Amino acid sequence: MPAGPNFLQSLRCLRPAGFVLIGALQAALAGPIPLTSSNTVSTYTLKAAQIWRLDCDKPKRFDASALQRLPDGSLVTLDDKTTRLFRIELTGDTGRLVATDHELFPPRAPRKPGTKGEPRPDPEGLAVDESGAVFVCEESQRRVFRYRPDTKASELLNIDWTPAKRWFSSDVNASWEGIAAGDGKLYLANERSRGRIIVVDATTLKVERDFQVRPPDVQAADVHYSDLCWHAGRLWVLCRESRCVLQVDAKSEKVLASFDYEAIERDPANAYAHPYPYGFVEGLLVEPDNLWLIVDNNEFPRVADKNDRRAQLWRCPRPDVLK
Repeated sequence: MPAGPNFLQSLRCLRPAGFVLIGALQAALAGPIPLTSSNTVSTYTLKAAQIWRLDCDKPKRFDASALQRLPDGSLVTLDDKTTRLFRIELTGDTGRLVATDHELFPPRAPRKPGTKGEPRPDPEGLAVDESGAVFVCEESQRRVFRYRPDTKASELLNIDWTPAKRWFSSDVNASWEGIAAGDGKLYLANERSRGRIIVVDATTLKVERDFQVRPPDVQAADVHYSDLCWHAGRLWVLCRESRCVLQVDAKSEKVLASFDYEAIERDPANAYAHPYPYGFVEGLLVEPDNLWLIVDNNEFPRVADKNDRRAQLWRCPRPDVLK
């Protein structure tokens, strides 16, 4: 007998284990997933050359999400409870998160017509296109904004998501988790319970298609995406649950390489004391020589230091380009 909405709703009180079961049930009810076949995938293991603990003057906890470098060279991230960009200043083995005056969209902008109550903005992904425009995806209302750093003007992109709606969850915390811009397209990561990458024409703002990629040897019905990045003509996909980054040919929808970072996250010096089975990495930046990863630890303490509840930033030299 199919699980009805009341049954699914009752499971939500069984957190955190309920999320896993709910995701499996929603996946089963939605029907089969068309998978993309892949050829031989190159696999690599990442090692962290540098690790920074990130301090923040913000009075409440900082939940880092997304990672980007602006045209002026600034390394920036988001706090998923505010609409401002935060600059990351690195010194020694610590970093400082500094709020900038770049407000990516008005705080009340996510509210849709007819929505009750005060909306809480939930920005989760950042992308920069060839012109320097910054794109940010907002999770709670499935919105995408374009922000121009030179004029500090933002606009809501009018995108009709109907062609991809069958993959969407009713959970407002299972929506857009990452965005990338490249080759005239916007790529949006539908986090779960049906992980999909939605492709949008950046000019017409029309949804063109959607697809799913998965790490090698992973046969689970769902894949958790926590960020996307575009670099050198390739789409890079952060798979939080599998603790790896995928290099993807976006046109053929094939995985070309997989970069595993599990050893870094599970190292007792870096690991956080928490009850969840999945990883906490939520931001990805790919550059010619390095993969950068930022961790949203949800204010859990590090195993090695119960008084340290700071987020972390890792710089990992790319093993695929090392001479």
